[in-house]
Amino acid sequence: MSKVHNFSAGPSILNQEVLKKASEAVVNFNNLNLSILEISHRSKDFVAVMDNAVALVKEILNVPEGYSVLFLQGGASTGFLTTVLNFMKENGNGAYLNTGAWSKKALKEAENLGKMNVVASSDDKNFNYIPKGFTVPSDADYLHITTNNTIFGTQIKDIPTQGNTLLIADMSSDIFSRKINVSDYAMIYAGAQKNMGPAGTTLYIVKDDLLGQTGRNIPTMLDLRTHIAKGSMFNTPPVYPIYVSMLTLEWLKANGGIEWIEKVNQEKADLLYNEIDANPLFEGTAAKEDRSNMNVTFVLTNEDVKNDFDRMWNEAGISGINGHRDVGGYRASIYNAMPIESIHVLVNTMKQLANKYDLVN
Repeated sequence: MSKVHNFSAGPSILNQEVLKKASEAVVNFNNLNLSILEISHRSKDFVAVMDNAVALVKEILNVPEGYSVLFLQGGASTGFLTTVLNFMKENGNGAYLNTGAWSKKALKEAENLGKMNVVASSDDKNFNYIPKGFTVPSDADYLHITTNNTIFGTQIKDIPTQGNTLLIADMSSDIFSRKINVSDYAMIYAGAQKNMGPAGTTLYIVKDDLLGQTGRNIPTMLDLRTHIAKGSMFNTPPVYPIYVSMLTLEWLKANGGIEWIEKVNQEKADLLYNEIDANPLFEGTAAKEDRSNMNVTFVLTNEDVKNDFDRMWNEAGISGINGHRDVGGYRASIYNAMPIESIHVLVNTMKQLANKYDLVN
């Protein structure tokens, strides 16, 4: 079988070792002669999975005391609403940094339930940069940010802490890719399907003593205290996505954790961005200081070569690099599990294109 270099934006590539263990568990989990898909979520075998997954999150991210770790359902899209219900006071307001499609969806939930302030936005340049130097209103209940923008290829490099304002972050596409200081945040939430596991579970890291202070009547399923009290098992959890997330976190820890993967991710990003900047047939779409290390967006400088490039990357076994319709061009998503060898294949294909047209690179 020929190698496929999977640059999909999500659901994304998973480590091959993780996939092998995960596939074996579908047939026979823990030598029970039962599938992971059919055992009780209350069984000691799955409770051990959940406990290990939570412990790994706390260890790898150095989560301080006083924070709970949850594996829930609903994706980050439910997190948009969960944020408002659990942190916006009745008759209060939320502050939002608008950096793309997902932050726009998050702030829409605030508009539906209360007041919303857009403290800064990059929509004037099709979200190709991260706004800086903004001020959060003193009466804001929280500031919400999206740390990495998959569609537009930007990433917040300097986290905008604002005095005593609670900071909430959607980290769906860069969680576990770089060091973070969890104590800076009231809550972090992230869909699993980029760096952690398959689609189906969402990670929440939330500061316990900040909950229950909104004065709102929160629906049971959207009240984070419900899930903290039940250890993420108020209802049947997404068993398989949590199991694969646990395997991924074990893989990350075994290889050196956040310090290791941050260096690897920077090396991968530098390799690809250097080629984009050096090759006269390509140019990046995001401001250089805000370029994402997870989603590399770029376009051709000459559309006449598009058919040749598309043919060449397909022949090289490259998959999933067509850009989002809001940006066009190409998008190479290079999440944690993407090996650097695949980056080399893409870079070499770009070089071959330049060589074909006798352009110096």
